[in-house]
Amino acid sequence: MIDHVSIAVCDLAAATRFYEAVLGTLGLAKLQARPATVGFGKKYPEFWINLRRDMAPMVTDSGAHICLRARERAMVDAFHAAALAAGGTSDGAPALRPQHGVGYYAAFIRDSDGNRIEAVTFLG
Repeated sequence: MIDHVSIAVCDLAAATRFYEAVLGTLGLAKLQARPATVGFGKKYPEFWINLRRDMAPMVTDSGAHICLRARERAMVDAFHAAALAAGGTSDGAPALRPQHGVGYYAAFIRDSDGNRIEAVTFLG
């Protein structure tokens, strides 16, 4: 149903480096780069970051929330670790989250613009 999503960032170069590291753990790569936007995906850009020059960096929870599917638990763990290593912050370490359903295993991170990105897999 959803073809692609996009989030706003105030520093496109820094956000590109961050998301190359983080999204790479889920099998997404930088597929398109334009002056004010970069698209990541597997076969086509599914996840876009868009430069908003007038946007101040956020360190609060006022950004978007996007959840990305991981094939396995190790990918969720790698996603979280890569985000922290690339300068993101943890908004929920990798763990089972039974309040969201049986086998729901997820991690939450925030980028420097306050966007909340989640990786999830479902354990059998």
